[in-house]
Amino acid sequence: MKKTMTICFTNNKGGSGKSTTCSNLGAAMARAGKKVLMIDGDMQLNLSLSFFSEDWVLEMAAGEKNLYHAIGKQQDLTDFIVHTPYEGLDLIPSSTLMSSIEYELFTKWQREFILKKCLLKVKDSGVYDYILIDAPPTLGGWVMNILCASDRVIIPVEASPWGMFGLANMFEFLNQVKQIAEGLEVLGIVVTKVDTRKNYFKQTMETLREMEDIYVFESCIRVDSAIEWAQDNSIPVVEYKKSSRSAKEYTALAEEVMEHGSRESKH
Repeated sequence: MKKTMTICFTNNKGGSGKSTTCSNLGAAMARAGKKVLMIDGDMQLNLSLSFFSEDWVLEMAAGEKNLYHAIGKQQDLTDFIVHTPYEGLDLIPSSTLMSSIEYELFTKWQREFILKKCLLKVKDSGVYDYILIDAPPTLGGWVMNILCASDRVIIPVEASPWGMFGLANMFEFLNQVKQIAEGLEVLGIVVTKVDTRKNYFKQTMETLREMEDIYVFESCIRVDSAIEWAQDNSIPVVEYKKSSRSAKEYTALAEEVMEHGSRESKH
């Protein structure tokens, strides 16, 4: 039976491209023949909106079949999975009520491992090659839950003057979580919103490459209007406009993630 790898996308800085990276990697992996489950862990619902219309997403967010209700009831996540319009690509949608999840988890026993327990059956079933989780831009109990349920972490970093801001805090938090999350490792940093004409990109890459023991993905994601058009239509760019530069970059990144991930898991 195949082993499912769970990867979360996290950065405590908003606007780093987490949801866009998560959704397009998921779509690109599915296009490569992998079975992928995506989990929208953010109250902003951006991952859900990458695949479904706003009306559908808000209806799901207001109903019972979303991550918030699963976590609240500590239920097996199997019953909360919905199929996206794309083959091999499934989603557990989020809810705006996720904003209160921190408080609700606070009194629960072994609260850091609730998501991990809810995900256990799905993961053990071996149905999926990858489970991708989009985390909110915070560092708290809920993100700790997401990290404890993951095998690997991908950190999207925006190539801008503020892009690196808070990265030290992110790594400090990760090191704390690693004390209770056995085997959790950073798979790598992916640089997003790149404008190669600006010096920020060069500076960002130089700073990141100086970091010890952290892999920086070769595939960067450049600024591209096709991404915005795709988001406006609730379609991942790798499906919306396959010939676009960003679709090719996400496809290359997905290949790199899968290759680097399989190498990592053998160590």
